[in-house]
Amino acid sequence: MDLNTIWFILIAVLFIGFFFLEGFDYGVGILLPFLGKEDLERRAIINSIGTHWDGNEVWMLTAGGAMFAAFPNWYATLFSGFYLALVVMLLALIARGVAFEYRSKKDDPVWRNRWDWIIFAGSFIPALLWGIAISNLIRGVPIDDKMNFTGNFFTLLNPYSLIGGVASLLLFTLHGSIFLSLKLTDNLLEGARKVAKKLWLPATIVLFVYVILGYFETDMFSKLGVNPGAIPILAGLAILSVGYLLKIQKEGWAFVMTAITIAFSTITIFMGLFPRVMVSSTNPDWSLTIYNASSSPYTLKVMTIVAIIFVPIVLAYQAWSYWIFRKRVSTKQKLEY
Repeated sequence: MDLNTIWFILIAVLFIGFFFLEGFDYGVGILLPFLGKEDLERRAIINSIGTHWDGNEVWMLTAGGAMFAAFPNWYATLFSGFYLALVVMLLALIARGVAFEYRSKKDDPVWRNRWDWIIFAGSFIPALLWGIAISNLIRGVPIDDKMNFTGNFFTLLNPYSLIGGVASLLLFTLHGSIFLSLKLTDNLLEGARKVAKKLWLPATIVLFVYVILGYFETDMFSKLGVNPGAIPILAGLAILSVGYLLKIQKEGWAFVMTAITIAFSTITIFMGLFPRVMVSSTNPDWSLTIYNASSSPYTLKVMTIVAIIFVPIVLAYQAWSYWIFRKRVSTKQKLEY
């Protein structure tokens, strides 16, 4: 296996970690104004991710950095082509971070309510746009023979990518509701359980519609075959099992299953892309691949050495932080975040 392939896999792993961790993070933010009826309840919901949300976003920054260093042509085409969508996403994430920090600076219900809705918008928009962006990667966008994106913002808003956006939005919100059922107590716990049960069916239906549309809109099935292997099938079985696990109140296993759905769906998309990193809808021969979009072999070699040293350290630190802050959050305890 060459270094180009290794870095393609590593970037896929970074996106899996990002969607898994930030997925429930977004879901919690989306549910905040609806689950929390009073200020104390909303503070408890925010505290459930208060010690993790900024660490989760590091995975996105690392994935973007790895993409820039390992495949600069991919980074350049993606960020110039998806420029407006990525700016909107970035502004939403900035507003979300500011809202987390400022909502409790003033003891005013109107002030806090406004910041809560900003947290909602700052979670809703990225959850939707990530699905749209990934769908366009696999469906293909207009790219010329010089690796330039020749479309515009509205090129990205096709029916397939919009369904992909709704699928990621519903899946992340379901993931977040199950996470809350593992972190909250009393009435908030019951509320999170009810929301998770209500979200499971629409999320599952939209995901399967998205897969069916993929047969017509992408070349995934022609590349992977009608029987694409165990990973996509396990992703489908995992989301199907969530409904039963929620019914018997096995939220821990339900959370594992939504995590598997997110991880295996991401792997399936990267499998469908390989060895391409962006599909050209203008001419398949103009698609960006792990070879024509990559850095020099020396750069990839240095990056590999750095990754071998620091990735285990980062993983260990993040696992440790989740272990330290593993207890449930209650409205009866002192909430300071």
